[in-house]
Amino acid sequence: MARKSKLNLLELYSEENKDQIYENVFAEIESFELPLGTSLRSVYDDQPNAHQRFMEKLDACIRNHDREIEKMCNFHHQGFVDAITELLKVRADAGKLKVQVTDTNRRLQDAGKEVIAQTEEIIRCRIQQRNITTVVEKLQLCLPVLEMYSKLKEQMNVKRYYSALKTMEQLENTYLPRVSQYRFCQIMIENLPKLREEIKEISMSDLKDFLESIRKHSDKIGETAMKQAQQQKTFNTALQKQNNVNYGRNMYVINGRVPEPKYEITFKRTLEEEDEHEEEVLTAHDLVDFSPVYRCLHIYSVLGDGETFENYYRKQRRKQARLVLQPQSSMHETVEGYRRYFSQIVGFFVVEDHILHVTQGLVTRAYTDELWNMALSKIIAVLRTHTSYCTDPDLVLELKNLIVVFADTLQGYGFPVNRLFDLLFEIRDQYNETLLKKWAGLFRDIFEADNYSPIPVANEEEYKIVISKFPFQDPELDKQSFPKKLPMSQSVPQIYIQVKEFIYASLKFSESLHRSSTEIDDMLRKSTNLLLTRTLSSCLQNLIKKPHIGLTELVQIIINTTHLEQACKYLEDFITNITNISQETVHTARLYGLSTFKDARHAAEGEIYTKLNQKIDEFIQLADYDWTMSEPAGRASGYLMDLINFLRSTFQVFTHLPGKVAQTACMSACQHLSTSLMQMLLDSELKQISMGAVQQFNLDVIQCELFASSEPVPGFHGDTLQLAFIDLRQLLDLFMVWDWSTYLADYGQPTSKYLRVNPSTALTLLEKVHRGMKDTSKKNNIFAQFRKNDRDKQKLIETVVKQLRSLVNGMSQHT
Repeated sequence: MARKSKLNLLELYSEENKDQIYENVFAEIESFELPLGTSLRSVYDDQPNAHQRFMEKLDACIRNHDREIEKMCNFHHQGFVDAITELLKVRADAGKLKVQVTDTNRRLQDAGKEVIAQTEEIIRCRIQQRNITTVVEKLQLCLPVLEMYSKLKEQMNVKRYYSALKTMEQLENTYLPRVSQYRFCQIMIENLPKLREEIKEISMSDLKDFLESIRKHSDKIGETAMKQAQQQKTFNTALQKQNNVNYGRNMYVINGRVPEPKYEITFKRTLEEEDEHEEEVLTAHDLVDFSPVYRCLHIYSVLGDGETFENYYRKQRRKQARLVLQPQSSMHETVEGYRRYFSQIVGFFVVEDHILHVTQGLVTRAYTDELWNMALSKIIAVLRTHTSYCTDPDLVLELKNLIVVFADTLQGYGFPVNRLFDLLFEIRDQYNETLLKKWAGLFRDIFEADNYSPIPVANEEEYKIVISKFPFQDPELDKQSFPKKLPMSQSVPQIYIQVKEFIYASLKFSESLHRSSTEIDDMLRKSTNLLLTRTLSSCLQNLIKKPHIGLTELVQIIINTTHLEQACKYLEDFITNITNISQETVHTARLYGLSTFKDARHAAEGEIYTKLNQKIDEFIQLADYDWTMSEPAGRASGYLMDLINFLRSTFQVFTHLPGKVAQTACMSACQHLSTSLMQMLLDSELKQISMGAVQQFNLDVIQCELFASSEPVPGFHGDTLQLAFIDLRQLLDLFMVWDWSTYLADYGQPTSKYLRVNPSTALTLLEKVHRGMKDTSKKNNIFAQFRKNDRDKQKLIETVVKQLRSLVNGMSQHT
């Protein structure tokens, strides 16, 4: 029962619970709360016939609501009827009102059409006006941009690139930002970098054209600059000479004659030329348009790429400098080659100096100094190489003048040129060498043309002409009447003149070297010493050695060198007058002409001795002795008499020579003759000599002794000259007297009669005589009476030969 009751309670509770759920679902349905899925799902989740029960509950709920609606309608029905009745009453009035409203609306619409049309027109005009105002405002912003862009294009067309860049800068910074929203502005913005690059390319192209132009015009620029420097130098020189006329006259005394003073004329002409050219003075800016450089520099500076431009410019100019510094291979052949070379270099550095002073930073002083130092080293190397090929002193002198003008020109632009002047000292040595070669030819021509005879002068006028060329003084000769002869030959005054001309030529190179008078004096003296000690000395030595120069010519050469030696002091005075440096100055060099002419004179004397001996040898070769003759001819040989006559006539020519020279020549000739005769007797090819030949030879030696005793040259004391034949005399006396016992007994004694007879010499000649006697005995063997005497004499000879051999052996052992 309890369980059943409990089940009933559960069912009852379940029924109540479901009713509550249904009421909730109905409340949701009535409130139109969607979705209803959850509520409806709860209805069907329980029992299988829950749907039916739900529908029943739903129908019950609907019936309740219908009853409530019916009650409400019943309650309000009378009011509804009254309202309908009222509404029907006003329907007729509403119709009338509708007709009136429709008519009014129609009339209003008809009246408003025109207003609407005018209003729409006004609206349209107002819109147009607003648009126009907006366009005007925008155009006012765009027009300056367009105008600036048009201006930019115009500037580009007329190549005003720097202004164009400034215009671009204004466009970018000021104008374009205001209208950047427009498409054409974007196009402009995109074009501006392209225009900048175009300007850079165009300006760089102009710069390249400019570089090519100045490369072509460098020689013209340099030529103009050097010409202006030369004109200035000429003006200063003329002014200086005008103030030092007397000094100038002393410097240019030529061969004792003072030329007419032309300095006033030169000075005036120089002033006139300066006046003529004063208005024609041209500068580098006048010859070359530098605007491409300025323009390109400004453009690259504005573009912020100035460093690139500077590097490019300097690089290209360095390349051009190397090309300018490269000379032509034939430059050394003409002065025009050097002039063109220097003009190009000067033009190059004049342009760089101009760029340095008119621009800021493109070219610096350090850059130009570095470039100049590089160029200077190259120039010096080139000049050293090419001047070594120069053999013409005139060309070297012109080159020196060009270098001086070149150095002065560049020095005027602030470039250091000390190394160029140092180079000129090296070139001066080369110049002196070429002068020495040229003067060597002149000296040779003078010597070739000389007749080597005293200069004849017929009257006083001719005498003055000679002494005006050469400082000759001889009081004894002055006392003689005309015509008369000067002791020297024609070459002496000519040589003296040429030495002075050499000094002038050497002086020309020393001018404009910015050196003191002392240094110039030292240069002149050193170069003159070279001329005397090397060139003139060599020419004299070669002249003396020439085969066609005979004894007469050699005698005249000795006389000439004596007078030239005496003239050296006048040459020193000549140099002193030029340089105004006294010879007493401590550092003043002396001329070495004295030693030069002494050496030449000694060489001539030696050549006289040599030629005299050669002539003696020629006569000796004519000797034709019959060494087997039985009896002498009774007189001296013909060749010997001819030789003695030749010696007499020759020594008469020696009267103008210094005494010792003539005496030495005479002694040398006699000694050589004696030696030659002795060698003839002792010749190894001569195997036998007869006593008749010895007697004939004795006659010839007697003639030689007579010649020596006749004093052919004054100044010998006693028998000095005869002593040259003493060896022959004692030897021949020994054989002529046949005094062998005395010779052998007194041999080695200072008082020996045959002291100069050497045992070996006596032995050699005795053996030849012995063989000759044997040969003679064979020919005369038919005479029996001579056999015994011959045998005795031969025995005596054999005995003497043995003794002589013992003496010779003793001498060799002693030695």
